[in-house]
Amino acid sequence: MIRIVRSAAALSALVLATSVAIAGPGHGGSPVGEPGKATLATRTVEVDMTDNMRFTPAEISVWQGETVRFVVKNSGAVKHELVLGTPEELKEHYAMMLKMPGMEHADDNMVSVAPGKTGEVVWRFTKAGKVDFACLQPGHYDAGMKGLVKVAQKAGAPKTDGHGSHKH
Repeated sequence: MIRIVRSAAALSALVLATSVAIAGPGHGGSPVGEPGKATLATRTVEVDMTDNMRFTPAEISVWQGETVRFVVKNSGAVKHELVLGTPEELKEHYAMMLKMPGMEHADDNMVSVAPGKTGEVVWRFTKAGKVDFACLQPGHYDAGMKGLVKVAQKAGAPKTDGHGSHKH
């Protein structure tokens, strides 16, 4: 019972931290974007996760304002996940996962996928710049299971994330 309560408390803290990160006071939303609606997705990007601790592709290019449906396949024999976030958010979340390896969690910016299964994340990239993604299962992030979404600024759109311009 204590373990369940501790996990519930940690999950509550994670949800609160994630909510605060997404709300981002004074930032006009999260630097990584916002949950998207599947009906508004302009394209689907297939991402494969493997036990060699890699995403394929590990780099994805999108346009500012674009809603993308990520279809995430786990080709490995162990659980993997894809979590979108800032490097700081990902590192903080990963540290929590190391402390509580059995912790189950779910949010709009992530999907956990069992071996041989497929899941999806629908995300709207609201700001130009870079958005990181990673697998936060214990040991996977440290092994290099990371990727990058390059969000190109649309002509005439305001650039507000401070990461510098990325052209295709």
